[in-house]
Amino acid sequence: MASLRDIKSRITSTKKTSQITKAMQMVSASKMNRAEANAKAYGPYMNKIQEVVASIAGGSADAAHPMLVSRPVKKTGYLVITSDRGLAGAYNSSVLRHVLRTIQERHKSADEYIIIAIGRVGRDFFINRKMNVELDVVGVPDQPNFADISNLTKSAVDMFQNGLCDELYMYYNHYVSAIMQEVTEKKILPLADVKAASGKLTSYEFEPNAEEILEVLLPQYAESLIFGALLDGKASEHSARMTAMKNATDNASELIDSLSLQYNRARQAAITQEITEIVGGAAALE
Repeated sequence: MASLRDIKSRITSTKKTSQITKAMQMVSASKMNRAEANAKAYGPYMNKIQEVVASIAGGSADAAHPMLVSRPVKKTGYLVITSDRGLAGAYNSSVLRHVLRTIQERHKSADEYIIIAIGRVGRDFFINRKMNVELDVVGVPDQPNFADISNLTKSAVDMFQNGLCDELYMYYNHYVSAIMQEVTEKKILPLADVKAASGKLTSYEFEPNAEEILEVLLPQYAESLIFGALLDGKASEHSARMTAMKNATDNASELIDSLSLQYNRARQAAITQEITEIVGGAAALE
């Protein structure tokens, strides 16, 4: 049985840990609110640019662009969004496990796919397994701007346009609520279904011609899809970390209660032992 000093030491250390996890929970809650607001504020822009692209691509006979056309798939790109730090519950493991299973089911050789990793956890996960990580970016801020990943998004789109990959999928955790995130797979390129996904269209007049406009607009649209997913993923990351730290704090409180009960029982046993020894000693002197 542990001594009173050992139990007291465990209670003290657990209380300190509980204070840390509580503080991390409050910080993550604050970051989650800001990240959720950023993701929601980006929604109208995404809806409008998708509407414009669909209107141009579907409303003109000369609207042709390689990014709108499916081609035989020889190599697939996988863009995976994770975090730079842990302590976020199943936030990283769920999406990484899904991507790994998908790659193993679809491909027999590492020459058939490339990986684009956003986040240190995802990058290290694939590198440690000797998988083909073509591009990566780490150190993305908690409240990112487009400039933080502009080079990566442009490179990812250029890889498709230059034929280095024939399709590009994106995997991230979609923010549903503060206590729920779901792994999402989205096909970014080619943009063959952009017209079907747009819903009701608005009539636009444009010049010079549809093909020249799409040449500029389609890469921006594909890049905005990646940035929108990153904002969504950041909200999910902070909510997952907030939930994980809350669970850790609750577990610490339960452990403190259990240790306190154990400490009181051990202390009572020690007192009873001392009383018994005193009574026994007094009886021996009579």
